[in-house]
Amino acid sequence: MELDKIEDKYLKMGEANQIVFSETLQALAETDKDIIAVTSDSRGSGKLVPFAQKYPKQIVEVGIAEQNLVGVAAGLASAGKKSFAVSPACFLSARALEQIKNDVCYSDNPVTLVGISAGVSYGALGTTHHSLHDFAALRAINNITIVAPADNFETEQAVKLAAKHDKPVYLRFGKKAMPFLSEENQTFQFGKGRVVKEGKDITLIATGETVYPAWLAAKRLEEDHNIKATVVSMHTVKPLDVKLLENLASNNSPIVTVEEHMINGGLGEACASHLFQKGFTNPFKIIGIPDEYTITGSQVEIFNHYGISEVGLYETCKTLLNLKI
Repeated sequence: MELDKIEDKYLKMGEANQIVFSETLQALAETDKDIIAVTSDSRGSGKLVPFAQKYPKQIVEVGIAEQNLVGVAAGLASAGKKSFAVSPACFLSARALEQIKNDVCYSDNPVTLVGISAGVSYGALGTTHHSLHDFAALRAINNITIVAPADNFETEQAVKLAAKHDKPVYLRFGKKAMPFLSEENQTFQFGKGRVVKEGKDITLIATGETVYPAWLAAKRLEEDHNIKATVVSMHTVKPLDVKLLENLASNNSPIVTVEEHMINGGLGEACASHLFQKGFTNPFKIIGIPDEYTITGSQVEIFNHYGISEVGLYETCKTLLNLKI
């Protein structure tokens, strides 16, 4: 069973996280006139057309001008507004990086930067439209929380928290409909990872839309080999939940990190750096996009090619566990 084939016997299907973002923002704006969406010709792709129709005085369109987008959002935040700057993640985190660094983070303006169609969501549009650098670029900037929700529950909670947060936040959303990963662990807090499956033999730490294939791989390991894997949605890439990370590593079992991002500078390197400096020696593998010209294809095809899939992660775990079956 691959990423695009979800069976009801496992998980309930939800909507794309981008849609949940828009619906949650609409619900917040109904009672809070300080909620302002700022878009860069992206109200359609950001699913904000209904928001604009309901609250035309609470949306600002700057056109295809990401630097202006962030500057305007920072100005609104400095005047007491709760601004959400919405733009494709690839452009938001690259073209407007200086404004993010200076106008938002350095100036301590509580802007929520919303990177839509993140990772390889744009698929066949290719490398120009992939955001495989945003974690690395933004992790290097002080004073910003970086969050990639894995499912609709995490998305709704992240948007609500961002609206109340008094510091800069970067929210990263993809285009694919996502399942609800757990109905048991219904707690969400920035900087605190969410365990969506518990085990003891191996740990998969994933973020964003890669949590689901990690969960599928864990289910398959259990069904085929009685291997119990822990699966963690490390939705907050910065600040990292180092307490949870150390607890997961304490039994010296293998760790696999999974991300829809370049292997350089993302979740995997953040986890590896912390654990190595703390003296942990767990077998460790980072799964993401390698440092090469990325293949062209749909998100599913790209995931499958680079092993960010049920089968790929299943085989990676088997290798780390020295399973010969």
